Amino acid sequence: MRDTVGIAAVGTYSPEGYLTAEEIAEASGLPEWVVREKLGITRKFIGGPDDHPNEMGIKAALDCLAQTDIDPQEIDLVLCTTEEWREYLLWTSGVHLAHEIGATNAWAMDIHARCATTVGAMKMARDMMIADPEINTVLIAGGYRISDFINFKNPRTSFMFNIGAGGGAMLLQKNYPRNHVLGSHMIVDGSMSKHVVVPASGTVQFPTDTAVSEGLFFFDLVEPEAMKNRLNAVSMDNWVHCVDEALRKSGKKADGSAYTRADLDFLNMVLIKPSGHAQMLERLGLTEEQSVYLHEIGHTGEQDAMFSIREGLQQGRLKDGDLMAIVAAGIGYVWAASIVQWGEVS
Repeated sequence: MRDTVGIAAVGTYSPEGYLTAEEIAEASGLPEWVVREKLGITRKFIGGPDDHPNEMGIKAALDCLAQTDIDPQEIDLVLCTTEEWREYLLWTSGVHLAHEIGATNAWAMDIHARCATTVGAMKMARDMMIADPEINTVLIAGGYRISDFINFKNPRTSFMFNIGAGGGAMLLQKNYPRNHVLGSHMIVDGSMSKHVVVPASGTVQFPTDTAVSEGLFFFDLVEPEAMKNRLNAVSMDNWVHCVDEALRKSGKKADGSAYTRADLDFLNMVLIKPSGHAQMLERLGLTEEQSVYLHEIGHTGEQDAMFSIREGLQQGRLKDGDLMAIVAAGIGYVWAASIVQWGEVS
């Protein structure tokens, strides 16, 4: 019998500080109703002076471990999803995270695919556990504080105004009897790799005092028309294709038939504008009650997946027996989906 991989627990962390729709409207000059209804933001959490990215990932990991009897020393691998904006440049965040949570027997690596990283990490973790008999327990965890790079005075990046701060963690174990991770699929389109960047942030342009004073140490949409046209043309189709391919890779149901969109029960969707979220539900044949919308949390990047699981369980929308699609995307551009059979799996 082939090994399976299940989600043993998830954990989250949010800072105490947040911005409301009213405050975002005041800072940006947008009407408050636009912030609430068009951008989908009621509030978003933002990091305080002590809310460093990897530290938030550590807090989320500890929250995750507190919900299971799995000892940190059982963890064989830590896949660290802490974003590149973190405590230090050129730093191995995962090694620090593993040490701080007591995963002293684990090796670790940092991975990045922007807001699609959790889906990529789930695929990597599952594939490695199935391929390697010595990897049985994997922790995916990281922190996110990209809100520091959002300039509310730049209307070109209004689609990023929902970006906040926080941490998320997911503990996976080989042959765990619940919450099986089935198939995953990712698509990339490098033609958009330089459309959204922080202009003065690397070797092309250093973040000098002058560059920072000119607002170049914030995200900017440097090719707005090119990205808008390309993204609008392909994004929804690419997401649906990722879901379809992840379903195809999920194997067969108990009756021997293939999984299809008709089998889906819950959409775990990265936070996008409300109209896009509604369109995705419609394309997958789901209702609003078969998902959660993170309008009171904000977009925590790749950690959205864990927040959606937490909120789905708390709101009674994610239930045992549900087939869940985790759907994400990251600038660059990446689209991704994973399929999870939630609950006890016989």
